[in-house]
Amino acid sequence: MVRLLIADDEAFEREILAEIVDRHFPEEVHLSMAENGRQAVDRAILWGADILLMDIEMPGLDGIAAAKQILAQRPDCKVIFVTAYSLFTYAREAVKLGASDFVLKPVDPEEVARAVRCAIDQLQTQRQLEAMVPSVSRLETEEDGEKMPLLMAKVKTYLQHNYMLCDISLDSVSEILQINSSYFSVLFKRSFGVNFLDYLTELRMNAAKELLRDPYRSTAEVAGMVGYESPNYFARAFKKKTGLTPTEYRRGSGREDGGV
Repeated sequence: MVRLLIADDEAFEREILAEIVDRHFPEEVHLSMAENGRQAVDRAILWGADILLMDIEMPGLDGIAAAKQILAQRPDCKVIFVTAYSLFTYAREAVKLGASDFVLKPVDPEEVARAVRCAIDQLQTQRQLEAMVPSVSRLETEEDGEKMPLLMAKVKTYLQHNYMLCDISLDSVSEILQINSSYFSVLFKRSFGVNFLDYLTELRMNAAKELLRDPYRSTAEVAGMVGYESPNYFARAFKKKTGLTPTEYRRGSGREDGGV
């Protein structure tokens, strides 16, 4: 089971979130609670939280500051921020932190469940990659026709669940696998027919197209949700890939573009 810590200074909000998580993940999640940012830091580190479902606006130590302290000691912890404010009030800092997701108050149970499901999938795929390390270490000295497809299937799943993280890269994945990044690059190209960055960009752009169909999401918001800290860089990458700016694509209501 994964350990999920709910941190909110409002008891009623904590109970709502706990009920949602319990209802959707009765066999997958072990819950704990924190009433403020300071308590969240202590409990997350001592208890070993895997996922944080944390309010941003808490008295004293706010959610952003608390998450920074927790991630400094538990870098693999997944953070889902809950806030009553517009998503991108805190976007720059939250994206840099590597937030897994955001949920707006008043919370929608299905949105909470989706965010938690995504975080669980991220944890599981990373753990599956890490479990492959003993086998991967032998790939550099011997060709194994059975292990290679299994490894790359795990890598593919990992990228599908983690493309939205701004710090994901060829180096970060090869580090998880404890494999030379140049060698991993060769293996990746051999398996998928494209290089790592092109594959990751394709995943991000496909996700961005779906998000842009929602007229209430800003381009900056979409950029952050698919792994880009800079909305301008995202816009350039989107146009390079599709031949359209995000705004042009949105005006076309998701029509077929000439770039993909």
